[in-house]
Amino acid sequence: MTRVGYTLMCEQSGPRELVRDAVRAERAGFDFEVISDHYSPWLASQGHAPNAWATLGAVAQATESVELMTYVTCPIMRYHPAVVAQQAATIGLLSDGRFSLGLGAGENLNEHVVGAGWPPANVRHEMLDEAIMIIRSLFTGEYVNFAGRHFRVDSAKLWDVAATPPRIGVAVSGPQSIELAGRHADLMIAVEPDDQLTSGFDAVGGTGKPRVGQVPISWDPSRDAAIDRAHDQFRWFGGGWKVNAELPGTAGFAAASQYVTKDVIADSIPCGPDLDAHVAAIREFVDAGFTDVAVVQIGGDTQPEFLDWAEKELLPALAS
Repeated sequence: MTRVGYTLMCEQSGPRELVRDAVRAERAGFDFEVISDHYSPWLASQGHAPNAWATLGAVAQATESVELMTYVTCPIMRYHPAVVAQQAATIGLLSDGRFSLGLGAGENLNEHVVGAGWPPANVRHEMLDEAIMIIRSLFTGEYVNFAGRHFRVDSAKLWDVAATPPRIGVAVSGPQSIELAGRHADLMIAVEPDDQLTSGFDAVGGTGKPRVGQVPISWDPSRDAAIDRAHDQFRWFGGGWKVNAELPGTAGFAAASQYVTKDVIADSIPCGPDLDAHVAAIREFVDAGFTDVAVVQIGGDTQPEFLDWAEKELLPALAS
C-alpha cells in the first residue's frame, strides 16, 4: 500500500507555523513528513525561508511517531558534507530514528549565496558523489579523512551517532542522477510521476527500495481561489528541473514564469474542492511505481483547513 506524506514547505510558512502544521499532520494520520531546505523562496509572493534544520529539531521534539525527511538538502556548497552529516545524525537521535536524509544536487537559487559560483550539472553530480561518501563514512562514528577532487575532510568524527544511522535518499531527474542513486541511495526521490525514473532506478540496483514522490495540489472550497493561489505562488513549478536548478533568484523565477496563465496552472495542478482530482494526481505517482507520495498543499495560510479536510476526506479516500 502506498504511504502518503505531508510536505512542510519552508518557502510558504514561518518556523512556528511549520511546527504547528507538523503536529497537526501527524494527528491527521499522514505516514511521513518531508521538509524543504531553501535559503530563498522561488517567488517573492511565497514570502518565507526559515532554516530547515532548526525547524526539524523542533518538529522532532513536537511529534511522536511520524517519519521525517529532508526533501531535499544539497550537501555540496551552502553546507559542507561534514556539517550535513552532523546535522542529520543529530536529528536522527532527536527523532528516535524517524529521520531519513534526502539529498540532491541543488539549485542555484539557494547555493549561490556563499559566493562560490554555480558549477554545471555534471560537476554538481561529482560533488554529490563525494559528499555522500563522506556522509556515509561519518555515520559510522569513526574518524574520517577524505581527499577528493572537490572536498577534503581532516580527521572528522561524529561523537553522537545512532547505532542505526539515517537512511539516505537521492533525488533523481535523469541518467546521471539515477546512476548515482543506484550506487548510494537507500531510497529514490523524484518530483515527476515518470516510470522511466523508477525503472531506471531498478536497473542500477534500486529494486525493492522505496521511491518517494511529491505532488503539489491547491485544495480550497473555492476552485477560483485555489487557482489564483496556485498561480500566484506555484507557477514556477512547470519550468522543469533543468531550468529551475539554474535560476539565481526570485526575480529570475518571476521572469521565467511571467507568461504562465491561470488556465495552464489549472490544467497542471489539481485546484479546488474536487476530491477525485486530488486523488488522481496522487495516483499518477502510484501508477509510475512510487511507494511513497508527499502532498504539497499550496498556500501557507491554508494549512490548518487543508489538514482538517485531509483527515476527514483525502486520507480515507486514499486508504480505500
